[in-house]
Amino acid sequence: MSKARKDEDRAPILGLPSLSRKESLILEMLTESARALYGLEMVEASGGGLKRGTIYVTLQRLQEKGLVDSRSEPRTLPEIGIPRRMYSITGLGQRVLAAYEAARCAVAPYFDVSA
Repeated sequence: MSKARKDEDRAPILGLPSLSRKESLILEMLTESARALYGLEMVEASGGGLKRGTIYVTLQRLQEKGLVDSRSEPRTLPEIGIPRRMYSITGLGQRVLAAYEAARCAVAPYFDVSA
């Protein structure tokens, strides 16, 4: 069975979309930032948590879930190439992240993370 199919079969918790560790990290970074971020900027700031080869696939998946939004950054005249995409968290993304963080805090006392 493909990974995409496994994700579709997984029952969402309380109607929330599933979040991978990388998706959660991206949402946290976008929440903490005072501005929109571009993909490679997130890779650099993640301290190894995000990789160049997966950042844009993960951002696309978050967009499809409605958790992030993107826009093209305007280029100045001497610059050439494809415009960078700037990403920001949506209201839904903020609510989903807050719900997962609340769930994490609620169950944390039941897990011994010092071992």
